[in-house]
Amino acid sequence: MLLFQTRASIRQGFLGLFALAAFAAGECGAQPAAGGAITLKPLPGKETSAPKLTKKSTIRFNTTGGDVVIEVYPEAAPNAAKQFVELVQAKFYDDTPVSRVVPGFVAQFGVNWREPLKAWKDRNFKDDPTYFALERGTLAFAKAGPNTNSTQVFINYAENNRLADPQYNFTVFGKVVSGMEVVDKFAQVGDPSGGLDQNRLWNDGGAYLASLKDKPTMIVRATVE
Repeated sequence: MLLFQTRASIRQGFLGLFALAAFAAGECGAQPAAGGAITLKPLPGKETSAPKLTKKSTIRFNTTGGDVVIEVYPEAAPNAAKQFVELVQAKFYDDTPVSRVVPGFVAQFGVNWREPLKAWKDRNFKDDPTYFALERGTLAFAKAGPNTNSTQVFINYAENNRLADPQYNFTVFGKVVSGMEVVDKFAQVGDPSGGLDQNRLWNDGGAYLASLKDKPTMIVRATVE
């Protein structure tokens, strides 16, 4: 799939040329982080400029494969952290598929075709500066270009720091702190690199999922703890 497709199609983020090339080559609900170590690592060369992380929100995903617990750090990427927590609070991720799984690279989710939640697709937010490493278990928003972040998020299966390069600028805002073994077993469905058909998911996701012989892992419920 190419980068320059319709906006609805490319919003799956770096599914197209924008990031496959790289592969080949505020504070909503935030609580003090006291009592638990912040687990994000600064990118090489960003050790002195990376913001101090003192707050976090905790998100739990109940999936058909088990529970995944995510910590969100608002000081790491304020715009991304705010949007993600608000999406969880709006129940956007409830009953949605993990639509793309590329072993050794990423697992991606964040399409909800139901009204009125579908409107979040067009609620873009501006890119945050990129300070932290895209290590295994970290989360960033997928996008189709600068400032096109909205609902889709990926979890890194491995270190993907090349995606922090200025031409890509994917920004870490959180990390899986429990249940990474569940993430490792997310079902790989659809195209081996592209996953499920994004246009079909956005347009009629229920019927599309029902038609599939091989079913994706589903996010049953997402909550702020």
